[in-house]
Amino acid sequence: IRDSSRAYPPGTIMDDRGHLTTEQRNPRSTRLSRMSIGETFDLINAEDRLVADAVRGARSEIVAAIEAVVKAFRAGGRLVYLGAGSSGRLGVLDAAECPPTFLSDPNTVVGIIAGGSGALTHSIEGAEDRPEDAAGEIDRLAVNGKDVVLGIATGGTTPFVHAGLRRARERGATTVFFACVPQEEVRDDADVSIRVITGPEVLTGSTRMKAGTATKMVLNMISTIAMVRVGKVHENLMVDVHTKGNRKLVDRGLRIISELTGASREESRALLERADGKVKTAIVMHKTGVSCQRAEAMIADASGAVSSSIEET
Repeated sequence: IRDSSRAYPPGTIMDDRGHLTTEQRNPRSTRLSRMSIGETFDLINAEDRLVADAVRGARSEIVAAIEAVVKAFRAGGRLVYLGAGSSGRLGVLDAAECPPTFLSDPNTVVGIIAGGSGALTHSIEGAEDRPEDAAGEIDRLAVNGKDVVLGIATGGTTPFVHAGLRRARERGATTVFFACVPQEEVRDDADVSIRVITGPEVLTGSTRMKAGTATKMVLNMISTIAMVRVGKVHENLMVDVHTKGNRKLVDRGLRIISELTGASREESRALLERADGKVKTAIVMHKTGVSCQRAEAMIADASGAVSSSIEET
């Protein structure tokens, strides 16, 4: 049996029983196996309510990470998520949801999971202990100084994540580390270190619970706010939504056009067709009376912002 503790980053500090924060027993759930379903629901619900406050505790670091991602996007760089197990899956999920939500290039936000695509649906436990795989993935993506690489390791010690961040830093990328243990327990050398201290899980060591919820919340904030800042959103509407995927997305696009222009559904559909399915272009065409080609040029000149495109006229 491999002693994984040997792979922990130098300086890792555990409690007197050898447990990190995310591996400690939660004193409020020691009766978990004897609780009724209702009692268990109340307990988990109460613990989950602690997560948002824990995320707020890392506000300054999360904001710093978002600023770095915005800078990367504006320079033509990428946001690369790196993780293993549940952490890796959440990174891949956030990356996969960006193109349909923001009409972003699939290569703008990328997810790397230890063990490859097979680890998305099946547990490949040993993959997180192969640091050489992470370095190889960073090289395969040709990570460079324009990029931000965000390593996710809720327990803080995943060798795959630390190795990937080291390699990304060697290649000049900005690095961000996310964990749910304090820095005094596990150190990192990232440019930005986000620590969301969610505490021991209801089910001891199951970081797919509070730590997973915190991860989803933080990744949502980072990608969403960064996309807002680079013009993918107007007011609070997804004006860059993809409308060529399914009926729901087409309907959403039509509703957004109608909401912002006052046009009827039929008029909005005609606008969308003339704009080649691009909601943002359709809005600018209606507001300014210009052609599709001219509207797209105006949007490009305004760095993607609808409001600035309209103000030009």
